[in-house]
Amino acid sequence: MDLILDFSLTSLFLISVQFRFATWKEVLMMVEGSVCSLVHGAASPLMLLVYGMMTNTFVGYELEVQELANPNKTCINNTITWLDGTVVERLDNSTTYCGVDIEAEMTKFAFYYVGIGAGVLILSYFQIALWVSAAARQIQRIRKMYFRKIMCMEIGWFDRNSIGELNTRISDDINKINNAIADQVSIFIERISTFIFGFMVGFIGGWKLTLVVIAVSPLIGLAAGLMAVARLTGHELTAYAKAGSVADEVLSSMRTVAAFGGEHKETERYDRNLVEAQAWGIKKGAIIGVFQGYLWCIIFLCYALAFWYGSKLVIETKELTPGGLVQVFFGVLMGAVNLGQASPCLEAFASGRAAAKSIFDTIDREPEIDCFSEEGHVLDKVKGDIEFHSVHFNYPSRPEVKILDDLNVVVKAGETTAFVGPSGSGKSTTIQLIQRFYDPKEGMVTLDGHDIRSLNIQWLRSLIGIVEQEPVLFATTITENIRYGRAGVTMEEVIEAAKQANAYNFIMDLPQKFDTLVGEGGGQMSGGQKQRIAIARALVRNPRILLLDMATSALDNESEAVVQEALDKARQGRTTISIAHRLSTVHNADVIVGFEHGRTVERGTHRQLLDRNGVYFTLVTLQNQGKDTDSDKPEYSDFSRGSYEMHLNTASHMQCFQFLAKVPYLVLQKSKRKDEEVIEPAPVARILKYNCPEWPYMLLGSLGAAINGSVNPIYALLFSEILGTFSIQDLDEQRRQINGICILFVSIGVLSFFSQFLQGYSFAKSGELLTRRLRKVGFQAMLKQEIGWFDNPINSPGALTTRLANDASMVQGATGSQIGMIVNSLTNIGASFIIAYYFSWKLSLVVTCFLPLIGLSGVFQAKMLTGFANEDKNALEAAGQVSSEALSNIRTIAGLAKEKHFVSQYEEKLQAPYKRAKQKAHVYGICFAFAQCVIFMAFAASFRYGGYLVSNEGLPYMMVFRVISALVTSATALGRASSFTPDYAKAKIAAAQLFKLLDRVPKISLSKTEGHSWDDFKGRIEFKGCRFTYPSRPDIQVLRGLEVSVHPGQTLAFVGSSGCGKSTSVQLLERFYDPDEGQVLIDGHPSASISVPFLRSHIGIVSQEPVLFDCSIAENIQYGDNSRTVSMEEIIEAAKKAYLHDFVMTLPDKYETQVGAQGSQLSRGQKQRIAIARAIVRNPKILLLDEATSALDTESEKVVQAALDEARQGRTCIVIAHRLSTIRTADIIAVMSQGVVIEKGTHEELMARKAAYFKLVTTGAPIS
Repeated sequence: MDLILDFSLTSLFLISVQFRFATWKEVLMMVEGSVCSLVHGAASPLMLLVYGMMTNTFVGYELEVQELANPNKTCINNTITWLDGTVVERLDNSTTYCGVDIEAEMTKFAFYYVGIGAGVLILSYFQIALWVSAAARQIQRIRKMYFRKIMCMEIGWFDRNSIGELNTRISDDINKINNAIADQVSIFIERISTFIFGFMVGFIGGWKLTLVVIAVSPLIGLAAGLMAVARLTGHELTAYAKAGSVADEVLSSMRTVAAFGGEHKETERYDRNLVEAQAWGIKKGAIIGVFQGYLWCIIFLCYALAFWYGSKLVIETKELTPGGLVQVFFGVLMGAVNLGQASPCLEAFASGRAAAKSIFDTIDREPEIDCFSEEGHVLDKVKGDIEFHSVHFNYPSRPEVKILDDLNVVVKAGETTAFVGPSGSGKSTTIQLIQRFYDPKEGMVTLDGHDIRSLNIQWLRSLIGIVEQEPVLFATTITENIRYGRAGVTMEEVIEAAKQANAYNFIMDLPQKFDTLVGEGGGQMSGGQKQRIAIARALVRNPRILLLDMATSALDNESEAVVQEALDKARQGRTTISIAHRLSTVHNADVIVGFEHGRTVERGTHRQLLDRNGVYFTLVTLQNQGKDTDSDKPEYSDFSRGSYEMHLNTASHMQCFQFLAKVPYLVLQKSKRKDEEVIEPAPVARILKYNCPEWPYMLLGSLGAAINGSVNPIYALLFSEILGTFSIQDLDEQRRQINGICILFVSIGVLSFFSQFLQGYSFAKSGELLTRRLRKVGFQAMLKQEIGWFDNPINSPGALTTRLANDASMVQGATGSQIGMIVNSLTNIGASFIIAYYFSWKLSLVVTCFLPLIGLSGVFQAKMLTGFANEDKNALEAAGQVSSEALSNIRTIAGLAKEKHFVSQYEEKLQAPYKRAKQKAHVYGICFAFAQCVIFMAFAASFRYGGYLVSNEGLPYMMVFRVISALVTSATALGRASSFTPDYAKAKIAAAQLFKLLDRVPKISLSKTEGHSWDDFKGRIEFKGCRFTYPSRPDIQVLRGLEVSVHPGQTLAFVGSSGCGKSTSVQLLERFYDPDEGQVLIDGHPSASISVPFLRSHIGIVSQEPVLFDCSIAENIQYGDNSRTVSMEEIIEAAKKAYLHDFVMTLPDKYETQVGAQGSQLSRGQKQRIAIARAIVRNPKILLLDEATSALDTESEKVVQAALDEARQGRTCIVIAHRLSTIRTADIIAVMSQGVVIEKGTHEELMARKAAYFKLVTTGAPIS
């Protein structure tokens, strides 16, 4: 009994933790649901009292029939007497009663059954509806609280927690909590109630026999098994969260993965985490198998003992009647079986508790810097004086590396202070401290003399406008992106900010103008367009403090001067801190501060610092070195806003921007609707096909399941034999039969132990292998898609990661352990039908009439839940997109103080799945109630008809019990199978989603066998009449007949306005897209006919915004060539060429230093140099440099430029740059406008021509 108490307490402990966030209303709902579950659980034991009386009636009637078969006996006054009136005495000196009206008695019992059934119908509906509704409300609250808490965490917390892992926890782990606190709890309470009431009925019927059975029950030993299950579940979740993190990182960086042919490598990296999760899942299955087998073995040994001892009490001591024995026997049986059936619920509780721990730990964590805090001062008047007092700082994720070392800086109000210095000297860190992304380890940062830690954080951030080098835009309209700058901004203010940022003209040229959608991460915009929208967003804030972190580095010449002028104007009267590597943009600053090794080394004006010959002088000298000093070099001094505007050709101005930013609204809406069509559930045969390699395990598991399924029908056979023994008048024969049946019970128990283990382990193995395979092939299929597929908002990284995590695990609902349940149920039903129809086909037909009703309730349940599963999935995907976007861009959101906005957006997206969950509660309740009560109605009709057959057709009563017991166990099996219909429904929908992805044929195949390759790859490139439109906006032509060629070893430079097709041509060369018309020829071969892996293996690329992976510096450089293992010597050599080696050697872990998510632990210059080393290690024939040195400081740029110039030797090179000084040495300079080349030649030729290029160089005017 102590162990049973321990079991209940353990269960209570497992589930109680998860109800922390229930309100009094939900507690009331759960209490009411629990009461319904308790009373529902008592219904079956109550039925046993009826069953016991009915058994006595049948046995009495059989004895009467046997006695009256003797013509010398008759029935007088309800007692069997001899014809002479003497009472007939049996061998044990007892008398036999007679005169039983079996049909009338059975009618009375039938009414009892109907009454209990009606009660069960009502109770079971409320039991499920109340619990599922309460769970839906709590899960909604947990989702909101978890996301809200994540959004208020300090930035240092995100450095230590992977974004992908957090996204996985939001989707997977909260679903596991839901599974643990919804219907599973009510079913668990119901089963424990049945267990308790079953034992109570046993005690009432015969306390001695019940005590004997209870004495054996400690052997069940549940607790040990439970703790192991909970522990293993935690390990499994951790491994899956890591895999989710990898998937999120890779899908967010698809262009980099594709460019470097990393698809296979990333699949293997993802798979390594899946292997770990698979191992834990299999261990968990084996433990559960042993646990279940042990449980069933003990239960059957209890049956043997109970019946052997019970029969002694009936026959020898007369302490029990046959009905009393049945009552005790069934009470204990029912209690033990329900205790066994409660254990799967405990697995859900254990999973839920393991998941809840990580979720609740986060919810309970107090952020070091709480951005939602209302505490802190709000100053009445802000001047804008900023001061760093002896600040020491290191990043929480890299405590051993000191970033700021006793930094002292004064930034005066209203002045512009420029921070200059080598990459990694701590310049950007100061900006993060001013925004309170981090707090200093020692010292303090003050605003107007107040420690910023004492100020209200939301108010502080509202004073600050920031423009960064890599601007982050959100997946909404241009208007909304600008409005993120400040709440309550009017349309007029949005337009004014756009004008100030030189964004207005290109926006007005778009079909949807300010309502144009910018795409995921601003992906539908060019770099210059994104930057100008970000500047407009900062300006609309009307900030007191302006932080410019290389704000104009992404702009072309055409835009930079005007935006710089707008920023100069915006700086007036504001405290401004400017960080720039291009010193020409900071020489007008009031104060220039030189940084080195995390401290300031000099301070003064441009002229003062040049006179000092210090750090600033060195940087300026380096930047001026190598500038063209020819006499024909154009003068820039005469440049003015007026002269610029004179060159504007309004008829053609900005038309070349349109290709990227236009959003054909109707096309987008149509594609969205098409993708959101209800997906037809996948055929089970196809799902099973993916499980084929595991057929030996499935065969063994099915064998175990078949044995387990046949146990109940055999039990029905033995049970009816038990009842039959009570009508045997020969005591020796009676004892012999009883002993034989007991031995059979023991045999079945031993067999059950092995078969349960076999089923549990085999299906865990096959199920986990399937989940791993599906996740892997799903991920593989995603990586095989062409880049255009990822442009669709429906295929955003957040949505794809959510789909990967959920779909693969849901598919197990139609395979794995579910196959075991199906085989178990089918065997159960098959064996039961054979037994029943063999012994009485008439009674079997009556009982069978009720089976379709039970089956129908299951089918109905499946149909309803299929619809819900589909809708839930889409609705939660929408919320997943919001959370993924928010977490990926958390620094930008924190800088804008827009955390609450994203929390509101996320909560709004949760409303739809929440409403559906509440609807589902009632539907599920009705179906469950119907399925539960049908069995009681079946008993009523079957026993009533059985009484008729016994009375009128002489059917032995034991056959009535045999037929009904056999078919009722088959009905229970059918009911049990139908209880898995929700999982089955979800599995088919999830599989359909997955198969839709797997069946999709990419427009550009990555197969090595498709397309041709050749040995002597030279690198001649020709664009011939290329016309191109992006798939996501087919009505806007980007390239309109591009014609240009470059010979092997030559350098081709593309110049032109931002967004006129320069980068698009590079993407066609990489075969991210294919041209609609015309051809790209490589060595004379059309690119569309060349093997994609072969082509990309000869191309190296360095982009302006390099993407690094969350691994070591060495692994990031190795990524340059994924076709082989790159040696450490090659890595170091490439690092030296990229001016990276010396910096790496100063780090504690050197080349093993982890770069963090998206390279967050490194400065931009450091990231760029790793990207350059990555391209160099590839040793490509074609080198693509897209703004490759724009993020570098002056000190590094000259060396890296020299390294790139050296790397270009003997290679075909295509360069895109806004800084014309970087392309003067190109063999061919192609000037692009509106998707065509309007002139080409060398720098000297084009300058002599005095056309578009000359105008661009001299004035930065638009090319028209």
